[in-house]
Amino acid sequence: MPVNGYTVGRDITVTIVNSLGAISSFAVRTGFSKRQETNDIKVKRADGTVDHLQIPDGWSGTLDYERNGSALDDYFADLETAYYGGVNIGSGSIVETITEPDGSVSQYTYTGVQMKLSDGGSQTGDNTIKMKLDWVASRRKKTA
Repeated sequence: MPVNGYTVGRDITVTIVNSLGAISSFAVRTGFSKRQETNDIKVKRADGTVDHLQIPDGWSGTLDYERNGSALDDYFADLETAYYGGVNIGSGSIVETITEPDGSVSQYTYTGVQMKLSDGGSQTGDNTIKMKLDWVASRRKKTA
């Protein structure tokens, strides 16, 4: 729940839906980041004034996990097997649900999502294995 009127990370749930079915969590999710991508255009007028255009160009981000089983590794192994087996790998979506400080719920759906395992983790001594999944999306829409 929110703390002192601020949204904290535990107020957000992330559900991944992809061509292989709905996945709510691969492992212990420790982070979710998102950023809007834009096509930045400068228009320099004859009088010297510069207009800046920010054209929406998708979204991108990361999902951070602590490994607690083989689900994430298995998912990407299955995707690779499907690809080399000639299976069409469709895009998916990410649904981000936020409990707001006033108790209301906001929900955003990222569509046209493609993901890759950008960091499968380092296995060192007594440390946990941190994994990172990068994602890109075509669009984000407010769904609630």
